[in-house]
This record gives sequence, C-alpha cells and structure tokens, in this order.
Amino acid sequence: MLKTKRRAAVGALTAALAVVGLPATVGTAAAEPAVRAADVAATTPIKWNACPQGTLPPSLPPEQAKQYSCAYYRVPIDHDNAALGTIDIALLRRAAAKPDTKIGSLFLNPGGPGGSGYTMPVGAHNIFNADVLDRFDIIGFDPRGVGRSNPLRCFTTAEDYDEVFARQVNVPLSRTEISDSLTAFRDYGDFCKRNAGTLLNHMSTKDVVRDLDVLRAAAGDAKLNFVGFSYGTLIGSTYANMFPRNARALVLDGNVDPELRTRDGLQYDRERARGFETSLTGFLTECTAAGPRCAFSPGQPRQKFDELRDHLRKQPITLPGGGSVTIHSFTGGVSRTLYNPAGFPSLAEQLQELYEVLHPSSAPAAKSKVAAADVSVLSGQTRFQRYDVEPDTPYTSDDSYFAVNCSDKLFRHRQERLPAIAAQWERESPTFGRSQAFSDAAACPVWPGKEDVYRGPWNAETENPVIVIGNYYDPATQYEFSRRMASQLGNARLVSVDAHGHCILGDSKPVDDLTAAYLINLTAPAPGQVYKPDAAPFGSPA
Repeated sequence: MLKTKRRAAVGALTAALAVVGLPATVGTAAAEPAVRAADVAATTPIKWNACPQGTLPPSLPPEQAKQYSCAYYRVPIDHDNAALGTIDIALLRRAAAKPDTKIGSLFLNPGGPGGSGYTMPVGAHNIFNADVLDRFDIIGFDPRGVGRSNPLRCFTTAEDYDEVFARQVNVPLSRTEISDSLTAFRDYGDFCKRNAGTLLNHMSTKDVVRDLDVLRAAAGDAKLNFVGFSYGTLIGSTYANMFPRNARALVLDGNVDPELRTRDGLQYDRERARGFETSLTGFLTECTAAGPRCAFSPGQPRQKFDELRDHLRKQPITLPGGGSVTIHSFTGGVSRTLYNPAGFPSLAEQLQELYEVLHPSSAPAAKSKVAAADVSVLSGQTRFQRYDVEPDTPYTSDDSYFAVNCSDKLFRHRQERLPAIAAQWERESPTFGRSQAFSDAAACPVWPGKEDVYRGPWNAETENPVIVIGNYYDPATQYEFSRRMASQLGNARLVSVDAHGHCILGDSKPVDDLTAAYLINLTAPAPGQVYKPDAAPFGSPA
C-alpha cells in the first residue's frame, strides 16, 4: 500500500475493467445549452450536520473535529429523466480555517474510478499548504455508486463474488487460466445485469460531472474549484468542457488521455501497459545508480529482473523457508509498488532475496531460510480480490470501478480476441502487457451497462488555465498522457515533475507551492519548468 503522506490521504488505485455503448457525441458548443449548468440561487443548499460517529479518526482533537461536517445530497439517477428516481451523494467538509477570507469550496476526487473521496478532507493537510486550508472549505465526496453514495452492487453475497472470481489470476497463461478469466468476466456481467438495477446505466463520468456541478451550486459556489487525481483528471477535464464557464480553478494530477480513453479503450490500455514498463525501467535504472543503497543493484538489475520474470512464467519459485512466489503474485506486487517510490527499497530487497533463492551458491547461509513472509510484496495477492467470510455474508463492496470504466471506455473487439491481443501486448510489454489485457479489454465487451458518455470535444476555453501535472515515471498514467491532456484542453498549463510514482501533490514542495498560488491567486506557473520530488527513491548519497 502507498506510504507517503500524500498517498496515505489520496490512496492509489490500480486499474481494472470497462465497456460502453455508442451514444451520440456531446459537443462543447452544444453542451451548456443542452446540459444546463446548475444555478446557485435555484439549487437547494447542502444541509451540513455533525458527522456520524466513527467517521473521523478518534485521535483527532475535539477542537479540530469541530472543523468537520457531513451531509447527504440528493441527485437524480438520470439528470434528463426524473422518473427514474434519485440517489444520495455522501459528502464531508473541512471548513476553511479562516472563514473571513474564504474563497469558496475545493472539491476533491482520488481517482479509481470507484475511489472513495469522502474522508479525503481529513488528510488534506498532507496534500495542501496551510494557505489553501485557510481559504477553502475542503469537500470530499463519494461519487455515485461508490462507498456511501448508493453503492452499485452486482452481487448479493460475498460467496457469489468469490465463486465468480475464484479462478481468476493476474497473468493468465495456460488455456485453463485464460478460459477461466474470460468466463469469470462473462459471469460477472450476468450478475450485474440481474442485480445492479437502474443505476448501472447511469455511471459514466458525464453523470458524475453533472452531479458535481449540482454539488458546486449547492455548496454556494458560482464557479468550481477542483483537484482530481488519476481518473479524477477525467472528471476535471470533462467538467472543463461540459461547463467551461463554471470552472474557476482545476488542478489535474496524474492525467489520463481523455481523447484516447473515451474513443479507443483498447489502444489506451495497450499504452497503459507501456507506461508500467517505462516505470519499471525507471526503477531499475534508479537502483543501478543508487549502488549499495539499492539491495538489488549488484550485477545487472535489468538482467536479473528479467530472469526472475521469465522463470516465473514457466514455474513458481519455491521458497526454502515455506511458501512460493508465482508470476501472478510477482507481477501484482511489482506493479503495486511502482505507484509509490517509498516502497522501492523494500521491493529491491525482496527481489534480491528471490534472486538468491534461484542462485543459492552466491547467497549467504541465512538466505536459505527465506519464506513467503520475507518477500510479502512478491508472494501476496494473486487474483482480483479475495474474501475471508462466513457463509451467506452480505456483499459489502461495490462494483463502481467496472461500471464507470465500462461506460466511458470504447471497445470495439469481441472478447474471444483476447488471447491474441494479450500475446501481442506481452511481446511489446513483457512484464505487464498480459495482465493489462486481461482487465478492461476482457470485461467490457461483455458488460451489460449502456451509457450516455461524453467523448469530446476537449478544447473548450476556460477562463483560467487548467493545471495539468505529470510525473515522468508515473506507472498508471504515463507522462505522455499528461502532455496530451494539456494539448487537448483549450486552456491548460503543463507542470512536469522528474519523479517516480503515481501523482505528486503532497510529495513535492515546489509543486505544492505553485498549486497553492494557483488555487488562491489564480497564478499559473510559467511553462516549460521541470520540478523535483522532495525525496529520492533510494535516498540521497551520504
């Protein structure tokens, strides 16, 4: 899991699955008359109350706890058809520390899709400078279908979920693994069709953005201030194009490519696999440069890593102290760690331990006792998710990730093409190509939802530049996506960071400072600058 201060607040959410219908494109010029922006005077205000017991950390001092309040706000399931009923959006607010100088509200989204933003304001001090906390009410919310906001559920029991996904693995290689994975996604779609209800057809980012515009007006703000991470950058860019006149300050950190994501999901995910490979190469390069500060540096880290991966593709590595590492646990563990450079030293140590299991003659005697617990990053979860439950335990998660992605992303292939697609991607991206193929591209062709999706254009001009932040070695949203986001938007400023990991706010003081100046004073950073993170992945040389 992510350990840095910002990532502890925001969370890192790996990608998973998607499908869409083919609704009419919504053009920017027609968007505002056809999709009317919410008006503050005509919108019922949010009624803030004390937060339910257990919402806030028990360690929070009472005087700080008074800053927080909670609410539910009712929105239509379908903003164009009130007859379908309503859902409730859960919100949590951290009041501006200096209300006399308050600029307005600042809405947050952590990404996902399907990430809960409800408690993000509690950790806002790990993301933003004090000046931002002084001048804005920080508002977190669970988007529709997520967490506390009418969670969309495809299963009625955890056993049903577990039965569907019990045989699914991260890297399907054998005929049985491939068949089981594809069957699991078909069964998943069947369960969603039976159990998810009307909301299933109204989970696109366009729906989320229309909710957000209503929440903006209900909070009393004439214009939106928003910070979105990862998938949250699609929310922000969609808002900028559906409601450009209502955008005040939008900060997008760890960007998707909105045009590619919504027009060609297959190519988008293919490029995501390449982004993970670039991030992995960056990790191995940093390790080599770090020398003794990186435990995996002796010899040739790239060659050693490839040897481990290629061996695991053929057979697991049995650990002398008990347990084993499979290609599934190995791939999942490496990909998760690339989100957070704070985990690089531990990953390097465990890779070296695993390498020495393969080469015992070069290993110290103590290495003969290596067990699964010693390489937990590489020997952990091997499939989509696992429940440890009693019989007939109610299903308490939600399926919003798939519902959103399978709405927004456009796939034109049939599921039976997946084996050939996965083989091609694996040749291009040897470590992550196959696992990326067996996610969205496997699920979305058999997903039952039909959506009204915003697919551009993306070049509406907002009054102020949208700030687009991208790390050079971001695994999940490669830097090229941020560059494309900035070029596609009608008024944007690209902020480049020579950093590893997914998203950067809270982990680079210069970027935090320019973000504060932008949010408060609408001061856009000068173009062409490259910033650094606060800490190097393997620490600084002595």
